[in-house]
Amino acid sequence: MISRVAVLPQPPLLVPELVGGDDVDAVAVRAAAVAVAKDLAQVAPTWLVVGVGERAERIENAAGTFRGFGVDVRVELGPGAAERVADLDLPLPALVAGWLRAQVGAAEVAVELVPADLPTEQCLAEGRRLAGGEEPVGLLVLGDGSHRHGDKAIGRPDARAGSFDDSIAAAFAQVDLDALLAIDPAEADELGAVGRAPWQVLAGAVRADGRSWRCVRSSVQLPFGLAYHFAVWEPVAS
Repeated sequence: MISRVAVLPQPPLLVPELVGGDDVDAVAVRAAAVAVAKDLAQVAPTWLVVGVGERAERIENAAGTFRGFGVDVRVELGPGAAERVADLDLPLPALVAGWLRAQVGAAEVAVELVPADLPTEQCLAEGRRLAGGEEPVGLLVLGDGSHRHGDKAIGRPDARAGSFDDSIAAAFAQVDLDALLAIDPAEADELGAVGRAPWQVLAGAVRADGRSWRCVRSSVQLPFGLAYHFAVWEPVAS
C-alpha cells in the first residue's frame, strides 16, 4: 500500500562532495530534494523507488558508491548493506535513493528500475503491480525533465521544452494522472526527459490505488538547461 508519493530529479550534484564550491543552483536543488525526501520519510520510513535503468531490475539491500562520478561517496539501501562491498556499477537511481535515505533517516529502500523506452501501457501495468503490495511504503519516483531548455541546454535548445515541462509541472501540481499518461514517449525521448517512464509508472500505481490523492508540495527548477520536478502527493482522508 502506498502511504505517500514523492517525485524528485536524480542529478549527482545532489551530493555536495561532487560539486566544487557552493554552487547556488546545486544548493537550491539539493535543499528542495532533501525537503521532499523528509516529507516522505515522516510518513513512510520504508521506500519503494522507481527509476530508469538499462533493463528491468529490482535492487535491495545493496551498497554503492559515487566513485564513477568523481568522488568515492558510499551509500547503502538498508541497514543490512553496511557490511557489503560497494557495487561500483550501482545505477544512478539507486545511488541517489541511498544518499537521500541517509540524509533523512529512512529505514530501507528497494529500487525498481524500468527501461527508458518502456511503452506507456507497460508503465501502467508496472504501476498496478507496484500498487498491489500489502506493506505500507513511500513511493519515490526519480527522473528528470527535458535537458533542452535555453542557452544552457545539453545539446541544442528545443522550443518544445518549455511547454513540455510546463505541462509536467501542472500534472504534478494537479495530480493529473491522465496528463502523465498522455506524455508522448517519442517526444520525451527527443527532449531528453528520462523521467517519462517512471512518471507513467507513478500514474499507473496511483490509479490502481483507487483513493483520491492531493498534491501538498510541487515545484520545478531549471538550472543548467535541465528541468527538475519536485512533488509530494498524499491520499485524501476519507
